[in-house]
Amino acid sequence: MFNNWFTIGGITIHGYGVMTALGMLAACWVGERQAKKHGLRSDLIVDIVLWAVLIGYMGSKLLYVIVEWKTFLQDPWSVLGSSGFVVYGGIITGVLAVYVFCKRKHLDFRAYFNLLMPAVALAQGFGRIGCFCAGCCYGRVTTSPLGVEFPVGSLAPAGVKILPTQLFSSAGDFIIFAVLYWNYNHGKHPEDTGAWYLILYSIGRFLVEFLRADERGAVGFLSTSQFLALFMLAAGLYLLWKHRGKRAEAV
Repeated sequence: MFNNWFTIGGITIHGYGVMTALGMLAACWVGERQAKKHGLRSDLIVDIVLWAVLIGYMGSKLLYVIVEWKTFLQDPWSVLGSSGFVVYGGIITGVLAVYVFCKRKHLDFRAYFNLLMPAVALAQGFGRIGCFCAGCCYGRVTTSPLGVEFPVGSLAPAGVKILPTQLFSSAGDFIIFAVLYWNYNHGKHPEDTGAWYLILYSIGRFLVEFLRADERGAVGFLSTSQFLALFMLAAGLYLLWKHRGKRAEAV
């Protein structure tokens, strides 16, 4: 809603960028603390996060290009140069980047996957506040007291009350972070932390999508993100089932 915070020497500081940076810093801080606490390589956390963010950024844009393929063929720069991204592309490619990094460093991918997924949810919570600042990922027109009006210049429609789905998503991400953080540190099965991220995030995203009003592609009667959420949910449930089977065999 207030994306242009201030200008210094011709350089404008944007709320979206600040919140994204805060999310990355918070993820690194939490990741390093957790790694030290649980005997993992804390000195590699920043490298892992940077690789995940870099590859995830490209993956988010790639999936957006796929979603907007017809527009991309007609005018590639209108898609590549836009602010459009699909978060699931970033999650998928970010996880793959961490997997490759761990393999190259001879690290246990599963250990770092479970370690870092709470930090990912935390970063996403800050990132969605950035979306609110910019006005992207906006919700439907509403008469609800929860509705907000975005100013002219935002990516959201100006002058009408719309649901702040960005803040709904942010609140959900922070709640997911709290649940995952507790499970990883105090739960009976910390090895399920990554699986619970996949389950909780996919459910939350699927539900919030019903309130969104921005263009984001569709697969049948589902939005692109809802369609992908079904696969993420299935992956999370599979991991829980697989871990439960291994625990049963160990008894």
